[in-house]
Parts: sequence; C-alpha cells; structure tokens
Amino acid sequence: MKFGANRRKTEHFERIYEMIKVLFICHGNICRSTMAESVFTHMVRERGIDRDFEIASAATSTEEIGNTPHYGTVDKLRREGIPLVPHRAVQMRRSDYDAYDYIIGMDSYNIRNMGRICGGDPYGKFYRMLEFVGSQRDVADPWYTGDFDTTYRDIVEGLEGFLKFLGYEN
Repeated sequence: MKFGANRRKTEHFERIYEMIKVLFICHGNICRSTMAESVFTHMVRERGIDRDFEIASAATSTEEIGNTPHYGTVDKLRREGIPLVPHRAVQMRRSDYDAYDYIIGMDSYNIRNMGRICGGDPYGKFYRMLEFVGSQRDVADPWYTGDFDTTYRDIVEGLEGFLKFLGYEN
C-alpha cells in the first residue's frame, strides 16, 4: 500500500492528519542513511512541510550500533549548511515494517537485507533511493569510496524525486 501527500482521515467532522513515516536504511547507519535523514529533515523544514513527516534511519547490520555519524558525513553536511540530526546508529527491526510507510534503502544489498529482517515486503514499502528518479543505480557507500560529495548529490537527487513522487513540488 503506497501513500502520497494527501493521505488524510476524517473523524467526527474533524480533519485528522496522518504523518508520512519514512525510514532510511543503509549498511551501518553512519554514512548514507544518516545523511539522507539529515538532508530530508532539512528539505522538509525549508519547504515548511516538516509537520507532514516522521523521519528516521537505521542499519541492516550490527557493526556500527551506538556509533555517531561518520566524520565524512558530518563534514559534508556542515559544508552544505545542513544541520546534522542528533543520531546514534541503530539496527532496523522487524517492527519497523509496520511503523513506517516508506522504507528507503540505498542499494540492492540493503533491499535484500531489509527483506530478510522484515520477512519480506508484502505491502510494497521498500524502495531504492534512486528509484524515485527512474534510476536503478545504487547510492555508493562512501565508507568504501571516500566520496561523500557524490553520495550527497545522489541522495539529494533521490530525495527531490521522492518529494515529487509524494506530490510535493518545489
């Protein structure tokens, strides 16, 4: 089940608003997913739509649990003038599948591991970040490439596409 920007309920003649819940996923939750969480939080605040969203990130592995974001992510966000969301790495849980509307992985390995953790994707909640711009490319892991600039550009491109997919125009 997919939800867009106009997801609403009416109850007792009163309009009740439901937030769009988004979870970003990468391998360790210290580089890409943390960057996506911070960038998306900034983007929706800048557009004045932050009340529409609940945003978080998590890892598929246990390797970095409890660690703060990678210094390369922190540095790149600082250079772009984007506040870092206070964060310590956490691992995705099976219960996250029910808690979030959109679970966005950075690469095909993340998607595979998300399915393993959640027991599949029966409601079609899993997306790869660049899928929102019509690309099958993965967001490269800067832990290995050292290239936080390219990762940042890919994440911004994917997030702009995600907002458009949801019905939010610039």
